[in-house]
Amino acid sequence: MANCDIVCIGQQALKQTFAGVIRQQDVRATEIDKVEMAKCYRPGDIVRAEVLALGDARSFQLTTAKDEYGVVYAKCAVSGQAMVPSSATEMACPESRVVEARKVAQS
Repeated sequence: MANCDIVCIGQQALKQTFAGVIRQQDVRATEIDKVEMAKCYRPGDIVRAEVLALGDARSFQLTTAKDEYGVVYAKCAVSGQAMVPSSATEMACPESRVVEARKVAQS
């Protein structure tokens, strides 16, 4: 499970953040049992997701199962620079050439 801070809805920034949760079964639509959360999201990533439901009194249940949902911004663990998507499952650092696994949002 990944815990998230919801900071905007669409293009509208929120005045306060809300808690969100992405469960393993809500990461992608296929091969759900093979999802490794640490290879999909990391702390500090900015993720585009859809609200599925109000999870409990403290958080919203989110999904990234559609192709257009996933990581839209990530920093390289080595250089700290912004990474660029290299595939649907990887992001690369243009400076250090490090490639890291992510569930990348498709444009």
